[in-house]
Amino acid sequence: MDTHASKSELTLAAIVDAALDMAASQGMESLSLGEVARRLGISKSGVFSRVGSREALQRAVLDEYDRRFVEAVFTPAMQAPRGLPRLDALVGNWITRAANVDTHTGCIYVAGAFEYDDFDTPLRERLQENVQRWRAALERTAVQALEAGHLRPDTDARQLVFEVYSLMVGLMHDARFLRDPEAPERVRLAYRRLISTYRSFSAA
Repeated sequence: MDTHASKSELTLAAIVDAALDMAASQGMESLSLGEVARRLGISKSGVFSRVGSREALQRAVLDEYDRRFVEAVFTPAMQAPRGLPRLDALVGNWITRAANVDTHTGCIYVAGAFEYDDFDTPLRERLQENVQRWRAALERTAVQALEAGHLRPDTDARQLVFEVYSLMVGLMHDARFLRDPEAPERVRLAYRRLISTYRSFSAA
């Protein structure tokens, strides 16, 4: 193994990790090569040599966030039975991750939408693609629940996903801005009530 290359890869991973922590707690626009260097105790030129630019660092952060999101939220939920149990698992995992104030994971998909709503940049486009991909996954799962007879025949999957997303915006506001420790349980209760209005009467 090339020791120099291995060390460089480890340093790059540490840079992205530190930048992701900053982005989750302070926003994507908080990122700077100098601040990341300060946090890691390395030179700014050392950060630059590995990521190239602030914009490249932001892209790397979005990619890493997406990877971790899939790993923490999507992949475990695929173990749940197809249909409503899987949708419940997806939303439950999402709530757990988004509400974890202590680890600053937050939800860049939700927070970033507000941060970049007035920006017309490649970074906004990339974030939008990630968000749309996630919403499409939720919608597919809702359609599967409908096809399995778990939801009422007149269920509009897109409307259901919109309502779930609205709950998550409320969670981010109360958990992270108001720092309400009851916010996660409140949104879980709200989700259960929401699903109860869509649940098929014939579902077991």
